[in-house]
Amino acid sequence: MASKVVSLRAKGKSAKGSKASSEGSTAKCIKDWSTWAIKKAKVVTHYGFIPLIIILGMNTEPKPSLSQLLSPV
Repeated sequence: MASKVVSLRAKGKSAKGSKASSEGSTAKCIKDWSTWAIKKAKVVTHYGFIPLIIILGMNTEPKPSLSQLLSPV
């Protein structure tokens, strides 16, 4: 079987078309990066919220013990 070589550039496109595709590529890159960053921020927020509250609680006056912070009463 013969392999097909596919051209990345469409026929009949001018330099103006390549500029538009580079702008589209930049927009896609920014969209991908922002999606990745939001997913990582969700994970950090999910696993970091309770430890943050405990740390803030232990730095207040009067200083409670860890068991006092974790007990519901």
